[in-house]
Amino acid sequence: YRSPEVETDEHNFGLLNMPDEHPARDMWDTFYLNQPGLVLRTHTSPGQIRSMRELGEDGTKPVRVILPGMVYRYEQVTARSEMQFNQVEGIVVGKNITLADLKGTFVEFAKHMYGGKTQLRFRASYFPFTEPSVEIDVYWGTATERDRMITKGTGWLEISGAGMIHPTVLRNGGYDPEVWSGFAFGMGPERAAMRLLG
Repeated sequence: YRSPEVETDEHNFGLLNMPDEHPARDMWDTFYLNQPGLVLRTHTSPGQIRSMRELGEDGTKPVRVILPGMVYRYEQVTARSEMQFNQVEGIVVGKNITLADLKGTFVEFAKHMYGGKTQLRFRASYFPFTEPSVEIDVYWGTATERDRMITKGTGWLEISGAGMIHPTVLRNGGYDPEVWSGFAFGMGPERAAMRLLG
């Protein structure tokens, strides 16, 4: 599912559980455009709302969507980050979707992407549009100075932020959170390629 790179503030933040003055807005260094209410999207997450509303048939149908695209953040360019980069978002909305479904999806992804012996870990985190939230890391190693620089000395490289879709976001997408649940993840293919290609 393709969503716009120039996005409304409402889709980029408000409908994702970040109203005006919400401190989580500071997590993203946003490029604001000259036209009020428009930004360069800071993540592909606005596509969650758009795809749920468009494909969910007023909250009556499950949705399984991959949302690829460019995102923009006003931040320092380093070995780990860029101002313009790719992101691949995924959402699954259905009945009885659990965190175990998210974990199983990533365990299978890691097996297929990096091989069956890849070490994967899930760490508690915070994103306003998921609850609970996790960050997912793969083991990179610390054999060289470069390895230590890329992994901040830990040996682990974050490949995704993820979690269960927050009830407010489900509601904003047209779903009744008492009946429907879902998970979402966002990952940078550049990070996945770094791990894959060493």
